[in-house]
Amino acid sequence: MKLVSSSKFLGEYLERVKARGMLKTSSVIENVRRIVESVRKEGDKALLRYTLKFDGVDLTEKGLEVPEREILDAYDKLREEEVKAIKFAAESIRRFHKAQIPKEIVFSPFKGVELRQKFLPLESIGVYAPGGIASYPSTVLMCAIPARVAGVDKIFLCSPPSRRGEVSPYILVAAHIAGVDKIFRVGGAQAIAALAYGTQSIPKVDKIVGPGNVFVNAAKLEVSWDVAIDLPAGPSEIAVIADGSADPELVACDLVAQAEHDVNTFALLLTDSERLATEVQRRIEHILTKVDRRGVAKKALEKNGYIVTVKDLEEAVHIVDLVAPEHVQVLTENPQLTAEKIRNAGAIFVGGFSPVALGDYSSGLNHVLPTGGYAKVYSPLSVRDFLKAVNILKCDKEGFELLSGTAIELARMEGLEAHAYSLESRRRF
Repeated sequence: MKLVSSSKFLGEYLERVKARGMLKTSSVIENVRRIVESVRKEGDKALLRYTLKFDGVDLTEKGLEVPEREILDAYDKLREEEVKAIKFAAESIRRFHKAQIPKEIVFSPFKGVELRQKFLPLESIGVYAPGGIASYPSTVLMCAIPARVAGVDKIFLCSPPSRRGEVSPYILVAAHIAGVDKIFRVGGAQAIAALAYGTQSIPKVDKIVGPGNVFVNAAKLEVSWDVAIDLPAGPSEIAVIADGSADPELVACDLVAQAEHDVNTFALLLTDSERLATEVQRRIEHILTKVDRRGVAKKALEKNGYIVTVKDLEEAVHIVDLVAPEHVQVLTENPQLTAEKIRNAGAIFVGGFSPVALGDYSSGLNHVLPTGGYAKVYSPLSVRDFLKAVNILKCDKEGFELLSGTAIELARMEGLEAHAYSLESRRRF
């Protein structure tokens, strides 16, 4: 990690850091467009062709949909403790997201006038679950459970198959526990196209959520004129604010924990203690020798890792707000006081016993968070992402007479005479 002063970070590195969220899809967009168009025109035929090409498996006989028997058999491939962990995490997520359900608003600003806003679930959503070297059952829970809590009628999931045509048993079990209706062994841009436009096997959905590689993100952007999407997720990010009271081992552990996700992970330590800064740098080298993904983590920290010495914690908070990271870990003498001052973060973790890893898995918080600086304007995935609001107006004659005069004046002010006439015509009754 680069050890720099705050003035050097702000002067030399900040603009580069703020530009980290730019989606670099130009190198793949033409290929993605061809894939999307092929799936749109040919349906399952294109999906089978691309699955053979990219995943190395012919699903002509096996089929794209994972049958229920195969889903139930997946439980036997997991240890009992693993199933219990998935169920515990699922229940934590379910409970927190139930608390997010908004109440219907009923408001009467004037006598005879009733304004309402009610919230209705989307009819169907698609979840994309990455495959490959690592599978992420926790992400399946984070995407599917809020949708189920919101009342979405149908939830479909796509995940790429192995060369044997199988979807990860961890994905299958998590999807079953989360209440997913159907699972399809399809990955990549072709899966996004199938969910967006529908095929003979895969239904068209109203919204697509879930992380993926550059091809998946490019496909989501490509279809976003025709179907709603979540914010395309970039590499993982962490900023740690720590003072001299922080344990350097914990700080180093939290930085490495995020860095093992991806070589493009962004990691930032902001501290007013030079002693802590140098000690954390030393501890990181030691911790890297203990983790299996040390190569990934080391490359990420060398490429996108910064230890910044600040004048005080106020400056640390200021820099966090400029960077707007996905995760902020606060390890200070009074972490609550520091955390309350932060404005731009996807999620904030307060104190030494609230590590990001708890938020990633078992606390109930959603770990699908804005990255790339988008925490300035976007929120974590929640129940609200699967609901739409409907406004309702109900007036009696007294309420109409009170409001119509103002409406007529404004309609004529804007040159919309038919609007005014539709109001005036009701005054006869």
